[in-house]
Amino acid sequence: MSKAAADRIRVAVVDDHEMFRAGVIATLRDSFDIVGQAADVPGSVAMIAQTKPQVVLLDVHVPGGEGGGGAEILTKSRAYSPATVFLALSVSDAPQDVGSVIRAGAQGYVTKTITGADLISSIKQVHEGYAVFSPKLAGFVLSAFQGVPAAGADGAAPAHDEELDRLSAREQEVMRLIARGYTYKEVAAELFISIKTVETHVSSVLRKLQLSNRTELTRWAADRRIV
Repeated sequence: MSKAAADRIRVAVVDDHEMFRAGVIATLRDSFDIVGQAADVPGSVAMIAQTKPQVVLLDVHVPGGEGGGGAEILTKSRAYSPATVFLALSVSDAPQDVGSVIRAGAQGYVTKTITGADLISSIKQVHEGYAVFSPKLAGFVLSAFQGVPAAGADGAAPAHDEELDRLSAREQEVMRLIARGYTYKEVAAELFISIKTVETHVSSVLRKLQLSNRTELTRWAADRRIV
């Protein structure tokens, strides 16, 4: 085996739709070593225990087991393959679906509208230790898991923050990542945008909030418990 082949990331695919699973595998085969696939909870746990992939592409809604789907697979697989990293790949962008697998320990969550090239990039990023989310989900994930509710208990939107409302949805995503200490390059990779675009958004955020630098931005965001 060549060194290049030996260095290929070992990937497994979990999805109960056979045709979709086959399409994903065909897309990834040239870039990764596909070591396993499965369509239900018990089969997935057994496959992961046997093959110990470095990255598992994990659908959220997978039948079998105790009904916990992808989150159940992730939880039960930890004991058998603790080094495996999970990237959720789902048609759903519902907050409860995102929350279930992220709380169970998934490293990222992308939707099935993702392009093949971006999926390949996302797998490489989670393997390197980065958290990866589809741009549409990034703001929700950062809010939901940093102490700011995405909605009130009755499903209503949270109270408005006039300063925060000055920012566009994308500017808020960039702001939260920058405030958490991400570099411009890391923000660009996280949101699938260029570094130049990140710089433009940061300049706009600082101007709209009347702040001078990212240190002040971090303090501003921390005061609002959004980092």
